[in-house]
Amino acid sequence: MMKRVMKLVCALGATLACGTAFAAQPDALFYLMGTQKSVDSFVAHVDKIGLLVPTWYGVDNQGLVNGGPNAYVLHMAKEHRLPIEPIISMSAGRNGFHELLHDETAKRHMIDAMLQQATQYGYAGFQFDFESISWTDRDAYTLLVKQTAEALHKHSLKLSIAVVPNAPGHAGEGRFSKWMWQYWRGAYDLAELGKYADLICLMTYDQHTRWTVPGPVDGMPWVMAQLKYALTLVPREKLSLGIALYGYHWYTGDPVRDDGTEASNIKADYIDADESIPLAQEQQANVQWDPVEHESWYYFYRDDMREWVFMPDEHSFRDRYAVVKQYGLEGFCAWVLGAEGPKVWDELPVAQR
Repeated sequence: MMKRVMKLVCALGATLACGTAFAAQPDALFYLMGTQKSVDSFVAHVDKIGLLVPTWYGVDNQGLVNGGPNAYVLHMAKEHRLPIEPIISMSAGRNGFHELLHDETAKRHMIDAMLQQATQYGYAGFQFDFESISWTDRDAYTLLVKQTAEALHKHSLKLSIAVVPNAPGHAGEGRFSKWMWQYWRGAYDLAELGKYADLICLMTYDQHTRWTVPGPVDGMPWVMAQLKYALTLVPREKLSLGIALYGYHWYTGDPVRDDGTEASNIKADYIDADESIPLAQEQQANVQWDPVEHESWYYFYRDDMREWVFMPDEHSFRDRYAVVKQYGLEGFCAWVLGAEGPKVWDELPVAQR
């Protein structure tokens, strides 16, 4: 199996020589949400997690940080010597984040709060997960990362950053691609961010979303293209490959809006393994494997309308984990605990701590 995957990596244009091996075990970063099934997954598999990144904190336009840890998760992580770097995300939208970026006092408030919380709870650091940022705030965001990383490093704390993949480095051709660059991809100066951050989590998932037609969540050719581009800007020892554990379910929604007008309404919802597998069984769908995209999918009909489900599983996880090892990356960052199929954990060794 491993030889087959390595051949795939070479065929897709690996920048490293085929067969190159790296001794270090890739770090297994898993995101944690506040849902019970996310916590349950953490509890069941704590020994296979190398770094826990929970969604515990938000910040507003004035730099006010709010949030706090799940006491049970925090206690268990300490018992297992598992480092924690909580997410800090924006709670005031794109305009609010713009205001924060251009307010030195607000930024100091945020950084001071991060230091206080890290000291109080024994965090290893924090992860910035700021998204939906205007491309015109690119340099301002880089400055925030620089200022925050320097402050955290003085206290032996780390800063990691989740970034939206942005190959080929410009807006592209279509209107959708332009919109993605304006508000999602264009804000991340990977080369500069990589100088200051300790880790870059490349969110190589959501290739197709509720904004798009049905398609793979993280098709392998797209993942490889994003990885190859990122590696020209970020050292591999600072790069973590995003791996999706969730899927999407596309279907036709109600064409009548709340105001009574009518319009096309193609819907797509997140769907986790505990829903997608039973749905396939219920609908007697033929779950298929796409050997190009390296992702499982199926469709079925309801009311004579086709519905699509794309569902990363242990097979797709195995192939992406092989890429992480082949490229000698720092590790992978998987979104999100509780979404995965149970067999995913069979692919991972016990974490080295």
